[in-house]
Amino acid sequence: MKFENTGLESMQIDLNQLTHIMEQHGMVLAGQWDYERVTYDRKFELKEGIYYLRIFGFAAKGDVGAEDALIELMAPLLGKHYYPHGVEYGDNEYFPESLVQTCEKLLTDIKGEILYYV
Repeated sequence: MKFENTGLESMQIDLNQLTHIMEQHGMVLAGQWDYERVTYDRKFELKEGIYYLRIFGFAAKGDVGAEDALIELMAPLLGKHYYPHGVEYGDNEYFPESLVQTCEKLLTDIKGEILYYV
């Protein structure tokens, strides 16, 4: 499920500030980065299954590996995990309304904090 018109799309922020904000909201960078891209994840374990909220970004300037990059954010996604195949984001997936609402609030809160820094 793609979250559109969140206001996060195309926002640009320093990598270190972004990581700090994301960590405050339970979003983990872990090993999901290369020198040009980052992916922040938050895992939700519900009775309906395991879901991931993902926020992607890419280096508009600089180098992620050197921790010196200006990250441009992309549209967030919500996906359901299927073992052992991975995460599916399709329109045919079922996403509990309470989870969608939680993710929307989380994205609004993250946007508000990013606006404070930019």
